[in-house]
Amino acid sequence: MLPFKCVPWLARNTSIAMFAAGLAGCSSQPPSSATVTCAEISYSVYDPVEPFNRGIFAFNRVVDDYALAPVARGYRYLPDFFQTGVHNFVANFGEPKVFINDLLQGNPMRSVNTFGRFALNTTVGVVGLIDVSGMAGIPRHDADFGQTFGVWGIGNGPIVELPVFGTSNSRDAAGRVLSFVVDPFGSNSDTVDTLSTINTVGGIVDGRAEALPLTDSLQKLPDYYSTLRNVVAEHRAAYVADGKQGSAQTTKPLCEGAPADGF
Repeated sequence: MLPFKCVPWLARNTSIAMFAAGLAGCSSQPPSSATVTCAEISYSVYDPVEPFNRGIFAFNRVVDDYALAPVARGYRYLPDFFQTGVHNFVANFGEPKVFINDLLQGNPMRSVNTFGRFALNTTVGVVGLIDVSGMAGIPRHDADFGQTFGVWGIGNGPIVELPVFGTSNSRDAAGRVLSFVVDPFGSNSDTVDTLSTINTVGGIVDGRAEALPLTDSLQKLPDYYSTLRNVVAEHRAAYVADGKQGSAQTTKPLCEGAPADGF
């Protein structure tokens, strides 16, 4: 199992998180032009630069239509055991960052759950290819820095369409940038670098394949941009609410049709 670098590592990453949270919270959020409801969750959608965002969205759609989606569709034809292995590996490789966010959210129960899953799946589960923890009844939950900022009470801020990465908001975009900066494993091992590359590629393809049924249905609607924007807003609202609830078992998504993890 790959060891954590404990106190200095956690202190450094906590400081980075606090700095990013400050940046995410700097922009005030004027009254929104639209409010969507996700079950009992209300989430304001503020899109002040919508024309610009639509331009980035058009670029993203070209990249998706001609690169990501075709690869994801081919991936779905691979044997189920292969897809399950990729999904399990990606989920396990991300557990250290989930652990960090569990701690930052002040949730010891979730952090112990995450640490136990990572230790068991990395060793007995062959670097996470097999979800031994799930078989043993240890549930998995997801967490990211955008969720942590939301648990801390930072507002979602304006909608931001990120090149390649897609629809987000200023809070979650800051969380995504922070996720790139924070590296629990360090960068002093060729093996870790190789596993990290596999994780990145596998995560992109597996995640896009998981979202295909949803995006295929949304593309049939008159305004794909606004519909997808609102679905993402709904899902992220429910995701933050799940973080505030703090159960070791991820609750059923309150937004019907949204993928369960980090959409």
